[in-house]
Formats: sequence, structure tokens, C-alpha cells
Amino acid sequence: MLAGRNYRCHCGQPVFFRNSKCLACNTPLGYDCERGLLLPLMPGPREGTWREWHAGTAPAAPPPDDAQPPRLEAIPGQESAAGTATTAAAPPAEAGTQPTAEEGAENGEPTYKRCLNLSTPSSCNWLVAEHDPADMCRACRLNRTIPDLTNPEQPDNGYLWGLVELAKRRLVSALILLGLPVASRMSEDPQRGLMFDFLRSPVNGPHIMTGHNTGLITLNVDEADDAKREAVRKAMREPYRTLLGHFRHEVGHYYWDRLVAGTPWLEGFHQLFGDETLDYKAALQRNYDEGPPADWPLHFVSAYASTHPWEDWAECWAHYLHMRDAIDTALSFGLSVDRFDLEFTPFTLEALYQPEHPDAEQFLAFINHWARLTTMLNEMSRSMGQPDFYPFVLPAEAVGKLHFIHLLVSSGSWLVPEGNAPQPQAQAQGQIQTQTPESAEEGVGTPRDAGAIVSG
Repeated sequence: MLAGRNYRCHCGQPVFFRNSKCLACNTPLGYDCERGLLLPLMPGPREGTWREWHAGTAPAAPPPDDAQPPRLEAIPGQESAAGTATTAAAPPAEAGTQPTAEEGAENGEPTYKRCLNLSTPSSCNWLVAEHDPADMCRACRLNRTIPDLTNPEQPDNGYLWGLVELAKRRLVSALILLGLPVASRMSEDPQRGLMFDFLRSPVNGPHIMTGHNTGLITLNVDEADDAKREAVRKAMREPYRTLLGHFRHEVGHYYWDRLVAGTPWLEGFHQLFGDETLDYKAALQRNYDEGPPADWPLHFVSAYASTHPWEDWAECWAHYLHMRDAIDTALSFGLSVDRFDLEFTPFTLEALYQPEHPDAEQFLAFINHWARLTTMLNEMSRSMGQPDFYPFVLPAEAVGKLHFIHLLVSSGSWLVPEGNAPQPQAQAQGQIQTQTPESAEEGVGTPRDAGAIVSG
């Protein structure tokens, strides 16, 4: 497990990852991404600071429901899609200033401030350590460009941006809890960091392409429009298309650059996924012209994964994140498949990348748990007339690729100093070097995305 998704307020009521206050008692809530916890809050020892609520103290009351957020002039550290540099700030929510039981205490308890984006349409409920010089949380500081919130031709930009940010926070929270490197390319790691551009196609203008290029993930904000996204999904005959799925896929391209290229892990990648030096643009064009090979279900996790080794990797990476977060959520709520009466043929060790690995049995139990869980959840979805929860069938070859990704993620290879890394087959950790896939600029209306994808 990572940290679970089952949270409760101090009053005992369930609260959820997206909540900034408890709807039962109005206690302010904040997410500590390092601990993976959604915390009820009370005022901290200094104005504008917060601490985790403790019994015997009165939590601070949030602003009333009808309070209007401050007018958005600009957001520091982020550029609007209109291209105007940001200088002014929307102020964070006011913290209470009344004395608390914690006032002046030097007990090492974390003291927080609110992310600056709490008062924007992003509605970010994440916390920032008080001593952190940044005013934005670890998720929001990854943003380079956000939609133009003042464009009268697209008045719903703020609403769509909020949906995009919610999905991104779900992604980033899992990446942090997995121990993966998550640093802003603008302010923390200019060479190997990550950043996001959230753009929207102008009215009657050129289409914005979703994709990854050298640590920059661009997302077309129109993907947050359910009707538009579903129309594209049906047109492309895709079984699954969500904002979170886009994020998990595109960040897979980033982590290939970050963790695989130029490292000892590349040999295993070639063994499982193939030769990434194959012409990427030609592979995409062939997929659009001819479609996937007829036998793709025997070898790949999705039809699109058959396009090129980079896309196979990104699709498998996305599915690995699907599995980790979904199983973590299920277990944190006490949902187990141990008592389910299911017709199921489990995978065996032979399907794994390294069946002799000391933790192979543990991963095998994980993947078989996933297969049972999704069988049950698919039936639950069908009982409500909804699409399948997990509309995929895992072939044995995909299980081996998922095991490879698991070994890489759990290796901590990016933490090992250069030159001290043994081979992955010996559970060694390789120093990371960056190698960027050639970005592919596809035309409008391609089969993958009715408006084109860059590197996936």
C-alpha cells in the first residue's frame, strides 16, 4: 500500500481527497502530500499558519459558503494561456488568529501554510510546509502555463482548469508516495524536472496537441469537457479515456526519459518492449493508416501500445499507476477479494519479468488481486448500466512488462550516485541520464486523438 484514500475528519465523518473543508462540521481540511494524509486543521502559532487538529482545541472556521473568492489578476509562478507574465497574487484563505493550545510549543509538529491556489478555480487543498519559500504546493508549482481565466470567449476556462488540476493532484500524490522524482522544471530542477502547460484551442483557431516533450507535458483543457472527450473516445474506438488516464500516460514518457534512457535498465526495456530507435513518426503513421496488428491482444495492454515501444511503455506505466492507486484505495476501505467466488485462472511466476526475484511472489499476488478485483468491479459497473470499471484484459506479456516497471519504481535507482550502480538484474540501481524521444507533431483528426498527440 501507499497511504490509502480513506480519510476522516476529527468529527468522525468521512472526507475525501478533493475536500478543503468537512461538510459536516466545517473544519478546514488540507492534504499533506509527504504523509499522504488529508488533515483536519486548526490555527497554527503564527498568523496564516495551520496545524493538524487535536482534541481539546477549537478548529478554525472556514470562510462562509457565500464568500466570494478574490478577483483573479494573476498567479505568481504561472503564466496564463494569453501569454501575460504573472505578478500579482490571489491571496490564500485566511487562517484564524485566535490563540491555540499549540501556541509557542516547540514540539516538532509540522506547521503548514495553504497553497496559493486554494482561492483560485483550481481549488487546491494541498498544504505547504511553513518554512518552504514557495507559496504553491508541490503539485501546483509544476505548472508553467494555465488557461486564460479572463477570456470572454471561453468563460468556462476556470471550471475546466479546476477539473484538470484535480486529476493532476491525484497523479502527483501517487508519484510522491511511490518515491519517484517529482520536481518543478522551472524552480527546482531545470535540467530534469517536470512541468505542465494547460492550454485550450482558441475559438476557430489551431488545435492544441496533448503530449510530452523533454519534461513538458501539454494537455488540451478541452479534455476536461466530458461531452467532447467522450465524442473523441467513441470516434477513436477507445475503451477508456479520462483526464487521469492522459496524465498517467504522458508522465510515463517523462519517466522513460528520466529513469530508463541511458541507464542499465535500458537492456531490460529492449528485451520486453523493443527498440525505441525505430522511426517514431513512421510508426504512428502506420498505426493511423493500417490500425493495430490483429494479434495485439496477445502481446499488449492496449491497441495503442502496439504502435511503438515508447507507447507500449507509456501505456503499461499508466496501467501500473491505475493498479497501484485503485488497489490502495480498495484496501484502505477494507475491500478485499479473498472471499469472492470468482471463476479465475491466476497468473503464474512464469509470466513475470524476473520470476526468481526475491519479491516475485509478492508482485504475483498483487497482479492476481487486481485481476480478481476488476472482475468484481466490472460486474458492479454492469449492474448499474455503466461501462466496465477496467475495460482491459491483461495478456501474460503485459504482466512481464508491468513487473519490470514495478522493479524499476521500487528500486530507487535515481537515488544512486553516478558510477555506483550495479545491473538491474542484480537489483541494482542505475544513474539516470536524460534522453528525449523525438516529438511527433501529428495532424488534426488523427485516430489517436481527433486533434493529435505529441509523443503519445
